[in-house]
Order: sequence, then C-alpha cells, then structure tokens
Amino acid sequence: MGTPYLPQPTTPAGTAGLAALLDRPGNAVVALDFDGTLADIVPDPEQARAHPRAVPALAALAPHVASVAVITGRPAGVAVRYGGFAGVPGLEHLVVLGHYGAERWDAVSGTVRTPAPHEGVAAVRAELPGFLERFGAWRGTWIEEKGQAVAVHTRRATDPQAAFEALRDPLAELAARHGLIVEPGRLVLELRPPGMDKGVALLEYVRETGAGTVLYAGDDLGDLPAYAAVEKLRSDGHPGLLICSGSEVPELSARADLHLPGPAALADYLASLAQAMDRPGPA
Repeated sequence: MGTPYLPQPTTPAGTAGLAALLDRPGNAVVALDFDGTLADIVPDPEQARAHPRAVPALAALAPHVASVAVITGRPAGVAVRYGGFAGVPGLEHLVVLGHYGAERWDAVSGTVRTPAPHEGVAAVRAELPGFLERFGAWRGTWIEEKGQAVAVHTRRATDPQAAFEALRDPLAELAARHGLIVEPGRLVLELRPPGMDKGVALLEYVRETGAGTVLYAGDDLGDLPAYAAVEKLRSDGHPGLLICSGSEVPELSARADLHLPGPAALADYLASLAQAMDRPGPA
C-alpha cells in the first residue's frame, strides 16, 4: 500500500483508515478545518488565507472521493472568500460548513444557508467592550465579529497565555448569562450558541453522503468533537484517519493517527493522496 512520498499513520486504526481511503476513495469523505489546517495561523484572523498549495491539492483530490467538506468556526461565506474555493475546477461539489455546521455553502449553488441569529450573540456583542475594559491589565485583547458568534483574541496581549487564562472563566459566565457557550482555541475564546459543534456537523454530513470512510484534519481544541465523531464511526465499523496539523494542542495531538507540521505539509499530503489514487493498481 505504502508509497515513499506518503507519510504513514502511526496507529493501527489510522493505518486501516488510510488503506480504506486508498482502496475505496469513492466511498470516502475528506473533511478539514480551515484555520491552522488549510490556512496558517496569523496574528490578524482577517488576513488568514488558504495555503497556496491547499486549493490545488483539494481540486486534485476531490474528483476521486465522495465529497470534500471544510468544517470551520468561521462564517461559511468568509471561509469561502479566504479559502478562494469558489469557481475552482475540481471543487464543483465542495461544501463549507461554517459556524460549526450552523451555516452551509455549496459550490453547486454558490449560496450560503444560515439560521436566524441567536439573541444572546447580540447581547454579548454589546457588553464585551466594557467587559474587557475591566481587564485593563490584558491590553492587546481584541474582539472578532463572526456573525453567529463573537470571539476574543489574546494573541496580541503582553502575556497572551495569561490573558487567555484570566478571561476564560469570566467570559464563560458572561456567555452563560445569555444562553451561549465558550469554545476555547489557540489564544482565542469564542462565544457562540450551543447545540452545534464540528462533531455534530461531521456526523450529519457523513450520514447525508452515505460515506463509509472519513478523513478528518484539524489543529485546535474545537476539532476534538470531530475527532470524537470519527472515533464513534470507527466503533460502528467505518474506517477513519485523524490528522493533526501542527503540535500546539497536545489534547488533539495525543489522539491523532498522523502528525503533520502545518498547512503546507497537509497540502502536500492531500496532493500525495490524489497522486496515489491516480496510480493504477495497488497504491
């Protein structure tokens, strides 16, 4: 099965997942996070863009598999713009599940389906500036508007990790008062409505497509529910491959079958998968 240019999983379950993916690619869903997975993490999230090799790799891979989906906490339309996914030959059936699956963009229609906004998001958005002023020691924190959610970043603070830890519980209390939850990430705390996460989104999409094998790649705490979804699918007899992009989140890295240094390496891996599927006979 192995090819010299294709890194191999380090777990038996991952090895079985890769084998199933290569043997029956038309029965597989490839699902990927955006930030930190397809796009490098940058100080200003509005400047994040898909790695230059990511979209060509996805376009080469997509015709071989049942479906390719991007599952992200970003609004779906923002991920489409920052990813450069629209109108790409080979990605005519790409799906982007934004806001952890609450929004959906289909390349077929080019439109976004979005739910009505949660009242708590507007209330939190109004309170946050004054709320953060009370934590003046954490200058450098800033607010990202995400439509169906709002996020507080600490990456620019004098002590980013200390600011993150200091704000985590107070923001959780603020969110709870307005019927929201806090989703922690790499130096970011996102306040959003409950009920959807990447695991729920992934399971629903796998059921929709009828796929038998799943590859999921992510980089942050918000990807843990998707990892759990793949593990559940495995327990039900569906092979799966879990990829960790980067090594900053040990909770994710410990459960991954394959570790890649970041978006550039992931893009190369996806391209290698496509090349392996192009080859006649066993890969």
